[in-house]
Amino acid sequence: MKKIFILLSFFFLFVSKVAFSQYDSLLAQKYGADEFGMKSYIMVFLKSGKVKIEDKEKLTEIQKGHMDNIKKLVSEGKLVLAGPFLDKTELRGIFILNISDMKLAEEYVNSDPAVIAGVLEMELHPWYGSAALMEIPDLHKIIQKTDL
Repeated sequence: MKKIFILLSFFFLFVSKVAFSQYDSLLAQKYGADEFGMKSYIMVFLKSGKVKIEDKEKLTEIQKGHMDNIKKLVSEGKLVLAGPFLDKTELRGIFILNISDMKLAEEYVNSDPAVIAGVLEMELHPWYGSAALMEIPDLHKIIQKTDL
């Protein structure tokens, strides 16, 4: 009985590995993947800006606008990933934009209230990464208990 259980376990492990490792052309097309499962993005490094605002109320307003802008870009499918760095340096966070056009990416970045206020500056770079990143916003909705 133990041998049968072990054999069945290996069988199901093998079947699941094969089932999940097969190429899915529809998914690749949905995410804009090339033949390697990759695509072009724009990676944005958010850095501390030259403007330092001491007024807590004003900073809270700017941060709310920044977060609202992030939510808007995600809902439009333009922002795939965003988050702060936790080490308190001049490098504050990243965006990965689902855009390959640098000029268009600059327009989106420059519409952020924190950039407009000068609290953040953005450094943009073309980046080639897994097209599977396109799944992150939908997965995040499933695991997010509380809205930011």
